[in-house]
Amino acid sequence: MKPKGRRVGGLIGLIGFTVLALTGCDSPKYWPVLSPQGPVARSEYYLIIYSFILMLLVVLAVFILFFWVIIKYRARPDNADYVPPEIEGNAKLETLWTVIPILVVIALAIPTVAVTYKLVYPPKVEAATAKVVGKSITIDVISEQWKWVFKYPAQNIETVNYVDIPAGVPVNFQLTSSGPMNTFWVPALGGMEFTMPNMDLRLWLEADHPGSYLGRGAQYNGRGFAHMTFTVNALSPTDFESWVKSVQQTAPKLTQQAEAQINQPGLVGKLTFSSTTPE
Repeated sequence: MKPKGRRVGGLIGLIGFTVLALTGCDSPKYWPVLSPQGPVARSEYYLIIYSFILMLLVVLAVFILFFWVIIKYRARPDNADYVPPEIEGNAKLETLWTVIPILVVIALAIPTVAVTYKLVYPPKVEAATAKVVGKSITIDVISEQWKWVFKYPAQNIETVNYVDIPAGVPVNFQLTSSGPMNTFWVPALGGMEFTMPNMDLRLWLEADHPGSYLGRGAQYNGRGFAHMTFTVNALSPTDFESWVKSVQQTAPKLTQQAEAQINQPGLVGKLTFSSTTPE
């Protein structure tokens, strides 16, 4: 057994090393969940903080009671013959510690359900200009092995492993999968949603301002899972319209050969097509 001084020194060294390591995580890109960049992510961020504070209060109460009991009722020379006055149970205390967890669960469930139902609908446009108020776009997302396909049905364009969206505009991602089940996740913009074969699930996301955000599959689906990432580029509405026109005029059409390559299990880079139906 180590001497007490060495154990304390080791603990202080471990805490110091941890604090030193965390100083390298001061950029929001290393903790995007705690640095929301859109109304959806912000709603979930506030829910996380609320849940954390509530759980912290529970943990503090438990530890305070725990140490109070072990100190107050510890064995001492002056109470060697101590016998608890009640050994059959205490109805008031048992009722109290049954009701309190129920209240904690209710306090967690009500805001969680409220936020969950709120996110079923398009987020409120907070950063949009009058030009884009009331507008939204729909993008079909298909998880392949091991790549992400994004189809713009209204614009008739398709991208692979990256998606451009207008900032300040709600985006309706329609999710499905052509292979194994996966999870579509852009931590800076909102929570994750499953992609499943023969199922169409929906996820509303929105970016406050132009920027580039990392997205990825969060469901392990084989050896290419680690490479199943994509980039979300939020552009100003004007730049997004320019990008759409540029793709429609300059990108190649989606061919049968390209479609077959995408459907095959394997890795590909970022691809852009000026149609969503193979020719």
